[in-house]
Amino acid sequence: MAQRFWIETLGCPKNQVDSDKLVGTLVADGYEPARSVADADLVVVNTCAFIEDARRESVDTVLALDGVRRSGSRLVVTGCMAERYGEELAAVLPQADAVRGFGVPVQLSRKQAPVPSLDLLNLPRPRSAAPWAYVKVAEGCDRNCGFCAIPSFRGPQRSRTPASVLAEVESLEVQEVVLVAQDLASYGKDTPELGAGAIVPLLAAVAASVPRVRLLYLYPSDLTDALVDAILATGVPYFDLSLQHVSKAHLRRMRRWGDGARFLRRIESIRSLAPDAAFRSNFIVGYPGETEEDHDELLAFVEAAQLDWCGFFAYSEESGTHAADLQPKVPQALAAERLAEVRELQDRITAARRDALIGTVVTVLVDEPGIGRSHREAPEIDGVVLLPPDLPVADLVEVEVIDAHGPDLVGRPLGSAPGGPGGR
Repeated sequence: MAQRFWIETLGCPKNQVDSDKLVGTLVADGYEPARSVADADLVVVNTCAFIEDARRESVDTVLALDGVRRSGSRLVVTGCMAERYGEELAAVLPQADAVRGFGVPVQLSRKQAPVPSLDLLNLPRPRSAAPWAYVKVAEGCDRNCGFCAIPSFRGPQRSRTPASVLAEVESLEVQEVVLVAQDLASYGKDTPELGAGAIVPLLAAVAASVPRVRLLYLYPSDLTDALVDAILATGVPYFDLSLQHVSKAHLRRMRRWGDGARFLRRIESIRSLAPDAAFRSNFIVGYPGETEEDHDELLAFVEAAQLDWCGFFAYSEESGTHAADLQPKVPQALAAERLAEVRELQDRITAARRDALIGTVVTVLVDEPGIGRSHREAPEIDGVVLLPPDLPVADLVEVEVIDAHGPDLVGRPLGSAPGGPGGR
């Protein structure tokens, strides 16, 4: 009887790609997916270590799965938390049979030799169960942002070849591909054969292979005119900009580029080219040294930018980073107040922008029965479009937006009767 596996994935889409690669490895070696954790011979937890909340969730997940796995199964902890803490994590998690980062050879399968992390990028993966898939084009990061420890355990940037990316895209057989990396717009800079700007021809090549392609995690200084034009040419005008803050002085404390005025000009320029462009960003509040004036600048920017989607996070101190020794610290209670204030503002903006779409016609990809997305919604991150449940999964369908429920829209296929989605 074949051995069975269960993989629990935490954190960002990049981790999901890593898990898919592990699935491909295990399936190729004769393992089968388990129906549940209790049914698995091998349980793998792919952890996240980006901030304290993510680390706590990772540990809690390991403990929870240990409580329900069957006797005799193996519990392996891998991913970012294992990469970063290694032996320290193994010492505090005796429940795990192994704690191995992707950078450490780990034999998850029965027959193959240990697989090091550099091979993860090009390992095979199974076809996507959804009509979309994340595709990682590079691993690691060469930047030195003050709050981020990722380069310390994911290493420097290592870009894949365009041929390997395109081969993976074709093998997935999906309608939408979401390209991801720690620093996506820097794709190719680490490789003499590719060089700066290599993301532009890669994006064009992927767009020629699938109906939809979008990019996640763009550092703002690398959003060149050529890249903007390439994104618009795909027909998916979606811009995920990693801004983190807008106060120029505060961004320099973060070891980041740019300022709010520069960001606003870029957003306005893109909207002049594509009025239906959608924008997402992320911001950190409570980073050491953040003043009331800095926070007021952020509030003013959020109001002026009218972004479709925003993620806001309270600063999490990470050992070994530049920010860990910075002063003055922002009291947690004050950071929580600032976080609540800016989230409330953005929630109103997002709701208003969604309401403004009522009466418009959008093309949606049906992800699953009753759920779809237009170009404005990235999978698993943003809102969705609620649809009649009988629309075929993986179809691209034109719908009229007839209502909005907070971040979610309600769509009725063109030509169907009134009375709710699809006239039902």
